[in-house]
Amino acid sequence: MGLFDGSSSGGAASPDEVSFPALAAALKTDSWTLVDVREAQEFDAGHVAGSVNLPLSSFDPTDLPKDRPVVLICRSGVRSATALSRARGAGVADIKHYRGGVLGWANEGGEFV
Repeated sequence: MGLFDGSSSGGAASPDEVSFPALAAALKTDSWTLVDVREAQEFDAGHVAGSVNLPLSSFDPTDLPKDRPVVLICRSGVRSATALSRARGAGVADIKHYRGGVLGWANEGGEFV
């Protein structure tokens, strides 16, 4: 049984995606790890509080945290979908992505540091 089993995607369009409300709630309880796959300079310019940076240009699924579910995020959802595909191809099961990226996060009222 995966760590995401029983959790709602909260209105996300696909089972591989996490909605804003579900992600925001998980971040408040520190129950998921948010991995930002944008490049370091993008991450340094502003990111979701509590996220960690693993840029897609050097993305290795074996570097993903293994102690809790992972949600991937990027600027607009394209790179996080690519990282998701790579991770799934490497056998990582407890992983999803936030399709809206940081642009969607901001549009929903999410905060940055």
